[in-house]
Amino acid sequence: MINRFDADRTLIVSTLLLLSAGLVMVYSTSFIVGMQKFGDQYFFVKKHLIYACIALGFFIIASRTPYEIYKKLAYPILILSAIGLLLLGVEGIGFEVGGAKRWLRFPGFTFQPSEPAKLAVIVFMAYSLSSRKERIKEFSTGFLPNILIPGVIVALIMSEPDFGTAVTLGAVVLIMNFVAGVRLSYLIGIFVAIIPVLYLVVTSFAYMTRRIMIFLDPWKDPNGAGFQTIQSYIAFGSGGIWGVGLGEGRQKLFYLPEAHTDFIFSVIGEELGLVGVGIVILLYIVFLISGLKVATKAKDLFGTYLALGLTFMICLQAVINMGVVLGILPPKGLPLPFISYGGTSLIVSMVSVGIILNIYIRSCER
Repeated sequence: MINRFDADRTLIVSTLLLLSAGLVMVYSTSFIVGMQKFGDQYFFVKKHLIYACIALGFFIIASRTPYEIYKKLAYPILILSAIGLLLLGVEGIGFEVGGAKRWLRFPGFTFQPSEPAKLAVIVFMAYSLSSRKERIKEFSTGFLPNILIPGVIVALIMSEPDFGTAVTLGAVVLIMNFVAGVRLSYLIGIFVAIIPVLYLVVTSFAYMTRRIMIFLDPWKDPNGAGFQTIQSYIAFGSGGIWGVGLGEGRQKLFYLPEAHTDFIFSVIGEELGLVGVGIVILLYIVFLISGLKVATKAKDLFGTYLALGLTFMICLQAVINMGVVLGILPPKGLPLPFISYGGTSLIVSMVSVGIILNIYIRSCER
């Protein structure tokens, strides 16, 4: 038996540093909004601290739970996730914010079902790919189930609509299939088939079409749809190398809408400059390398695919969030893992890290 403190320290340290950076930046980006809306500059950071404590509790539980148990729970978790996404359409339970129904409301709390759904899909994929390893190159029994079944969850997420999460999860599904050895011709075929579907989805929702147009030229509507993108540019430009100083940023003063959530990376760029941005990116790179290291050392294929999927889910979401605020990608409502304000996302991310850590611990017990 190994001592749990001998587990991959880089995974733990990078996660805790990102989590700590999140607490600092949530306060820095939200104290003005908290004071104006609730008369309490600590309103958001106090809630985020509670989320962080709950998330750490789930992290500890997940790190001590043998990951093999998820094999038996793969289908039940997937079904529960689908039910949660379907409940968004139930009047009085699912509620709409900003034109999208992404939250379930229950007495005393709300949560986003798409977040645990990501975890459920990755668990299913790890189980399915490992159990079908002898048939992975067959179309009907090795490839199709690993596209159609997660595709149902992706479609439900897209219908909220939550295009960013759906695309991110879909990309992880394709990556996991590729790593498992699915024929490249199948993956290319499904990618080509998805393109017209994406086109229809984008053109069916006016807000998606508007986002694409603003991405191409945000200055066409500088005071409207392009406002937050332009303000994000200004934030990064103002930060320079060293930044204007922690807490001294101006773009969070009602220029960047919801600066403590989707655009928190912009404020990091303004207040901490290129140095702060570089440190955050470096921490995600360290996390990625640590997660891949765990995947390569897992004692079975299920552990390998599970660690791989969870690591890519977190890192790909971080890349997309950074790409959006830098204007490299069209605007999408994705939080920056471990850093952005929000309970469900933070808890699911920490559970994911706990599972990865347990895979490492179990691999060292051989």
